[in-house]
Amino acid sequence: MPTTHHETDAVPTRLAQRATWQVSRAYLRATGLLNTGFEAHGRGLRGYHYRLLAALDESGPLSQAELGRRTGIDRSDVTAALTELESRGLLARSVDPEHKRRNIVTITAEGVAQLLELDDVVSGIQDEFLAPLSAAQRRQFLTLITRLADGSR
Repeated sequence: MPTTHHETDAVPTRLAQRATWQVSRAYLRATGLLNTGFEAHGRGLRGYHYRLLAALDESGPLSQAELGRRTGIDRSDVTAALTELESRGLLARSVDPEHKRRNIVTITAEGVAQLLELDDVVSGIQDEFLAPLSAAQRRQFLTLITRLADGSR
């Protein structure tokens, strides 16, 4: 009799024992939680908006190009996302007086307030994502996953 496979079937052992497989599964879970959290928060903001606002809040005014490099977002996507954020009054763009072809981006007071709200959303998602781990395991996990992400020893 042929075997049928369902979504509830066990993952093949050769996959389940691979770190890369487990990391990709964790990524999918984390992304799903983040998307759901941002959707529930409303206002049409996404994770990349959060990354841009967080970078501006932490670093101060930046050029669009530098902002893209710091957040890992493609230049054309940065431009579109900044246009969205600017239209909501969450940031302001101005021409760099030293380099007329470059825009300097600054977070506004409204942007800081929105970022603080999003911090709460993201903190709740972190708690949900890491719920299976103890506090000590959470710290250890973050240390280890950071090392893997950075490729450092």
